[in-house]
Amino acid sequence: MVDLAVVLPPQPDERWQIAKQMGVENAVVHTLEIGDGKTTWSYHDLLHLKNWYEDAGLDISVIEGSIPLTDRVRLGMEGRDEDIEEFKEFIRHCGQLDIPVVCYDWMVGIRWARTEAHVEARGGSLVTAYSNDRMHRDRAGPAVDASREQIWDALEYFLQEVTPVAEAAGVKLGLHPDDPPRESVGGVPRIINSTEAYQRVLDSYDSEHNGITFCQGNFAAMGAVLPETIRRFGDRINFVHFRDIEGDADDFVETWHDEGPRDMLAAMEAYQDAVNDDVVMRPDHVPTMVGEDNSNPGYHTKGRLFAVGYMRGLLEQTQR
Repeated sequence: MVDLAVVLPPQPDERWQIAKQMGVENAVVHTLEIGDGKTTWSYHDLLHLKNWYEDAGLDISVIEGSIPLTDRVRLGMEGRDEDIEEFKEFIRHCGQLDIPVVCYDWMVGIRWARTEAHVEARGGSLVTAYSNDRMHRDRAGPAVDASREQIWDALEYFLQEVTPVAEAAGVKLGLHPDDPPRESVGGVPRIINSTEAYQRVLDSYDSEHNGITFCQGNFAAMGAVLPETIRRFGDRINFVHFRDIEGDADDFVETWHDEGPRDMLAAMEAYQDAVNDDVVMRPDHVPTMVGEDNSNPGYHTKGRLFAVGYMRGLLEQTQR
């Protein structure tokens, strides 16, 4: 089964009420909505946050972005064990408070990359895009002195250390793809950029708690056929970003959810067929619409309203 969710800020505002009015009760806490760069959460921080949401009739279903995971861990550098211990404690706190999923990524240095944020789409709406030709740092040589295997070793070490803690806590991990899923971005190697890479991740620690954040746009940029890939990884998909793109990993533009080249109904049917438990799905990288200032590209409210309505329609169609 699939449950709809939206990214909400950590303190109440009109977006909380809008979510409830849409019938969405699952909240995703994300760095983009924190505003102060917060990545370290004490138990009492999380308890305070959970109480805010519960009082409003909302459940924290996923924490993503806002997590204590450093590049010392991603690169296997000195000091990573201390950082991993902090991450383990964070996972234990999530388990104690029944926060079921943590989304993380393995993008070193540059995180999700876009080169344009004002590309005009349907009706004058604005979307983001990536063009590798415009990522000038690629021409300056490596920004991080690390090999691909070094980064793989660091990830596999992390999974061996952290997944048993997640199992004991009852928290599922969802590894987000590299965005864009290229061999490198800005001279920094990337490794989570193919379905084969994900198979290596899942094989490195065989547990439902070592799973995937299935970000559709990135899997599309990898060249994966979405319904087939969803069914392949279904029992290890712990969180979904519902989106589409036009193009590939070297050059793409975000699309409206109903206007991209993929069959979104077929994707939704695949989730309903393949996932084991209730999996939370949120719209991602929505267009900026009239009256919005595009100060937070991909994450304004009106596009989310459209996307949630579209997703709900698809879900109802799959249940007929």
